[in-house]
Amino acid sequence: MRERMRKPKAIIVGGSIAGISCAKALILAGGDVVVIEKTCGPPTGNPTGAGIALHPLSQKINRAVDQEKNICADFFFIFLHGLIYNTLPVEIVFWGHLYLTFCISHNKSTVNVKAKNLRTDVIIDVVGDLLVAADGSRSSVRRTFLPDSKLRYTCYYAWSGVFDFSESENSETIQGIRKAYPTLGNGVHTDLAPGTHIVLYELMYKRLNWIWYISQPEPELKLARVIKETKEPFLNLIYDCDPLTQVYCDNVVFIRDAAHPITPHCARSTNMAIADAAVLGKCLEKLGEENLHSALEEYQSVRLPVTTKQVLHSRRVGQIKLGLPLPDRVPFDPKTTSPEDCEILKQRSLPFFDDVPATLE
Repeated sequence: MRERMRKPKAIIVGGSIAGISCAKALILAGGDVVVIEKTCGPPTGNPTGAGIALHPLSQKINRAVDQEKNICADFFFIFLHGLIYNTLPVEIVFWGHLYLTFCISHNKSTVNVKAKNLRTDVIIDVVGDLLVAADGSRSSVRRTFLPDSKLRYTCYYAWSGVFDFSESENSETIQGIRKAYPTLGNGVHTDLAPGTHIVLYELMYKRLNWIWYISQPEPELKLARVIKETKEPFLNLIYDCDPLTQVYCDNVVFIRDAAHPITPHCARSTNMAIADAAVLGKCLEKLGEENLHSALEEYQSVRLPVTTKQVLHSRRVGQIKLGLPLPDRVPFDPKTTSPEDCEILKQRSLPFFDDVPATLE
């Protein structure tokens, strides 16, 4: 059984921040949008929200969708997904639909996406002019075009968790943490040691987020699955990908982790998603639907040089922090390194850190 739907302009596979940011940008550009997302509904989320570092472009977009709070800071805690999602027409997101496959018409003027309603098993066909792959670092859409593009294990992984001290504010544990980090709550704290480092920061509602990076060989798959499927704590194997040489093919374009999986050390993933969406929207708005391929070419020419350098820089920062071997320097030792050698570890050393593409000015 199949349902036939009216033709939208763009079909977005993936309803994460990347997908909904792109939906917002394309709607602002005057387009029609459908978002295909396999989860059953919008994330209600932990009341802690999320802590992310936003660059100027992301701050600008956040203020646009959150005019009441008008938050502006280098690092702050926001419910970013909900802020953007709540500005979208509710009917454009097809929750509980699993993307299956797509095909491009012979004249390359349209793209047809098939998805399965996970509640009813009904297969739907969605036809549009553009397919946006926002389906993450293991993007099945990307694999269709670029089967040789593989994820690269970084030689380290991370344990992470959220410590809730709302009912034990005066415990020995939290007192010890506050003594060690007197400015807790005002930013991100990092402790470096040979072969490892820890990142921690305070969230809303008296919770502490911690991430412990450890340099180790890639865990055996079955063990990794057991650990990852355990409710607490959480194991995050860190992967990135060698930069792509193209981020669109025919009527299909890749954004965020589908285009440029990146390690977390420079806090760029969400910023990249927002920048990708904003630039794509402006390129389509400027050149119009009738010049789709020219718009995608311009999007690629703007974003690819930036994301390539940022992916490689973040990879290098991770290798340095974990003391992994590099051909041009001795392994990093936080006990003996000079302040000058630590400059590369600062977020502001990231290429294009404060850059706002001319397309968006």
